[in-house]
Amino acid sequence: MPELPEVEVTRRSFAPAIAGARVLDVRLGKPLRWPLGVAADRLVGRRVGEAVRRGKYIWLPLRATAEQPGHADEEEGGLLLHLGMSGSLAFREQQPPAGPHDHFELVTDRGVLRLTDPRRFGAVVWSDGLDVEPAAKLLGRIGREPFDIEFHGPYLHDGFRGRRVAVKQAILAGDVVVGAGNIYACEALFMAGVDPRAPAGKLSRPRAAKLAGALRQVLGEALEAGGSTLRDFKDAHGVAGSFQMQARVYGREGEPCRTCGTPIRRIVQGQRSTFFCPSCQKR
Repeated sequence: MPELPEVEVTRRSFAPAIAGARVLDVRLGKPLRWPLGVAADRLVGRRVGEAVRRGKYIWLPLRATAEQPGHADEEEGGLLLHLGMSGSLAFREQQPPAGPHDHFELVTDRGVLRLTDPRRFGAVVWSDGLDVEPAAKLLGRIGREPFDIEFHGPYLHDGFRGRRVAVKQAILAGDVVVGAGNIYACEALFMAGVDPRAPAGKLSRPRAAKLAGALRQVLGEALEAGGSTLRDFKDAHGVAGSFQMQARVYGREGEPCRTCGTPIRRIVQGQRSTFFCPSCQKR
């Protein structure tokens, strides 16, 4: 499942090229998780703004121009894109003929942005702005970005206060910190020396500070590595990520810990595999 690093890598791979482009056509395939929410022809003629990311969503502004009948000049709005569990975006000057898993195309005078999603859990949704529904509702439930200046130990400690759920599950919930998916939660907990089974609400302030720093570092490393490719993730230019090759614990069940030599353990939490070192990580 694409997480924050993969989504950010995807955004960076097409955002500069499509900014300022004029929309020529919108092509829809099979229905995705939610309907587009606007007539496709209403997007034709709009100018593409600077794509930004919030959590695992990409916001692609589309501004109306005075040349479009029935639109006010500089009318705002945009598309909120989500890659779901197996989706990917590709931006090319020309795309090959659409296949059965290609469900959305934004055709511009600079190229075609295509969403491919075999499972159709992804989404492309129109919103009149980030502060109104449906964008406000979808984005209002997610926590702080790990790279926000206000994401730190005291914030994490306060956010987890009173929670009996395991700390790894609290990270994956996304309502306190967003974007640290299964791989990155495992890696950050190892780096911070925290057992993934420890109750989130019992995390001390010093350990919360260590975990906040570890989350930021791990996600930063993943961005530099182009994200993780376990099955089929590629950025908008078709380039795979390589972070999984440098993982300290994820996917290394039975292999020696690179710090102490103890075999890495695998357990299941919330139907997701958790990898950790039983010696280095303490409850």
